[in-house]
Amino acid sequence: MLSSDFIQTLYSLTGSKSLAGEYWEEIVARHSHPDRHYHSLQHLQSVWQQLQPVRQNLEDWAMILFAIAYHDFIYHVQRSNNEEKSADKAVEKLMMIEVEKGRADRCYRHIIATKGHQVSADPDTNYFTDADLSILGSDAATYQRYTDNIRKEYRIYPSFMYRPGRKKVLQHFLSLPRIFKTDHFYDLYEVQARINLHNESASL
Repeated sequence: MLSSDFIQTLYSLTGSKSLAGEYWEEIVARHSHPDRHYHSLQHLQSVWQQLQPVRQNLEDWAMILFAIAYHDFIYHVQRSNNEEKSADKAVEKLMMIEVEKGRADRCYRHIIATKGHQVSADPDTNYFTDADLSILGSDAATYQRYTDNIRKEYRIYPSFMYRPGRKKVLQHFLSLPRIFKTDHFYDLYEVQARINLHNESASL
């Protein structure tokens, strides 16, 4: 489970079980807000789960864990700087426990990469952003629940405003040469993801 993995990893970095618990409780509180229908603890757990088969390929698992836990820490549908603010929060937390700046900067880059999901020179980043997008390649029923939950998060926008914005997001992914940068996630999800994105776009 993400919770036990995060707490144990933080404990190994700090030697403080109470501090590890405090960090996790803050993450739980933030992601349990009633406005979070998709960007919730369940999403964080899913990203963690998706990475388990390739965990041995990742160079710095601790920084990936922090990226998972904090990549949606700040999430306001009316703002365009959520990724930057979330990355700043992750670095702030890492600096508080005196993690080396180079490692914290790497975590920052992991989170910032979720803004456009472009190919990164860092393999760890590519695995992380692919896991974040894995929902796109889910079965039709799961994908429908995902789109319904995204719509709930953007419910302040009427349909005539939401649909063009959503379609722009879908077209961005469809225009990429590869949605998934790593072979692992490409082989698992690329074909179904394009089917789901195309079908959703056609319905808008």
